[in-house]
Amino acid sequence: MKFATPVTEEVSINLTPLIDIVFLLLIFFMVSTTFQRETELEIALPEASAQSQSRESVSAVVLEINSQGLYRLGTQSADGISEFISVEFENLGEILEGISGKYATTTLVIKADAKTSHQAVVRALDAAQRAGLKKIKFAAEMTSS
Repeated sequence: MKFATPVTEEVSINLTPLIDIVFLLLIFFMVSTTFQRETELEIALPEASAQSQSRESVSAVVLEINSQGLYRLGTQSADGISEFISVEFENLGEILEGISGKYATTTLVIKADAKTSHQAVVRALDAAQRAGLKKIKFAAEMTSS
């Protein structure tokens, strides 16, 4: 008896589906990736000098104005706020000039009462401008409703 020899097929791996999947993954990662361009800021940091360390450290001068238009001055440092002194408006400009001359980079913080007239605040701003104070802030208090 003669048996037919079986025809053997050559075994091979079809790479086409594998390549398709790799390309699909590549496209997915390319589409889903976000590219972010980093920006740089040049910042000039201040340097400490021996002259500035010898002065008293006053971070701010606090000017309180109440509803009657009366002015009170106090200094704020790292230790806290000093005692407030009452100041007449006529003397306010001179006192602020002395402060701006003694503490060159002092910030003036104006704390005005809610019922203070605009005129009293504007007069204080004018006095601060004539005294040469460049940094002026307004303090506000949050009220609970």
